[in-house]
Amino acid sequence: MKIGDKVKRAVIPAAGLGTRFLPATKSVPKEMLPIVDRPILLYVVEEAIRAGIEDIVIIAGRGKNEIEDFFDHTYELEDKLAKDGKEDLLRLIRQISEMVNIISVRQKQPLGLGHAVYCSRGVVGDSPFAVLLGDEIMMSGPNEKSVTEQLVEIFAEKMVSTVAVMEVDLPEVVKYGIVDAVECGHGLFKIRSVVEKPTVDQAPSQLALPGRYLFTSKIFEYLRETKPGRNGEIQLTDAMTELARGEGLMGTTFSAQRFDAGDKFGYIQANIELALMHPEIGPRVHQYLTQRFSKGSS
Repeated sequence: MKIGDKVKRAVIPAAGLGTRFLPATKSVPKEMLPIVDRPILLYVVEEAIRAGIEDIVIIAGRGKNEIEDFFDHTYELEDKLAKDGKEDLLRLIRQISEMVNIISVRQKQPLGLGHAVYCSRGVVGDSPFAVLLGDEIMMSGPNEKSVTEQLVEIFAEKMVSTVAVMEVDLPEVVKYGIVDAVECGHGLFKIRSVVEKPTVDQAPSQLALPGRYLFTSKIFEYLRETKPGRNGEIQLTDAMTELARGEGLMGTTFSAQRFDAGDKFGYIQANIELALMHPEIGPRVHQYLTQRFSKGSS
């Protein structure tokens, strides 16, 4: 790795079983559940593309073929749309299949996020790479940089692995990886260690990891040495602690609206908020919600 190295690859772990959305995810990958009219994963992929990513490595498990199919050409559908004169939809479908190079890697056993990231090492090689969780949606404003863009810019300047952090309420720390860090600039932190889902008493701070990371390939060395922890899984946070103590690890706050679409409430919230932004149905949704809650308060 050298100064000027560009981040061209991203890894999206998408091998989870989606048990929080059963029975819907019995046959449909969680990452393909729709937010209005687009699957969760498409929002994540588009964020990566905005940051200059050219190759996206999907870490998939058994029964996730729908993800690969979604980003492939669908000749029968395209032919039908062409014959019906539905040019707008045809352009949209073709754009999806041509937007980025998708590489699928199978995670044969569900051994945790750390293991999922480690599965990408043969494709990523020695290059720096981003990691975007496949059920976390980050929506930046029209004139704002995406979260991944912010990480790429900081990495280009500092040449140190950098992750997104956000402050959460104290009772919420039990849901996240929490960093022990010292502030070293406006919104910038030097991370000393990371604790996976600590109790409130054990949490070193209220700075949580919301699922956007940028690593050097050094993370693979630490993942290879990481022993299984809670639930027999290889924790990415354990390897991040070793990375912080060795090569170094930065954290940055970010400006974006974040939705945990892997959680039922977060999924519904994302649908409502993104429906309000939708150019076709936004005004009608706004009208409906206004009428609905005015009735409820009367």
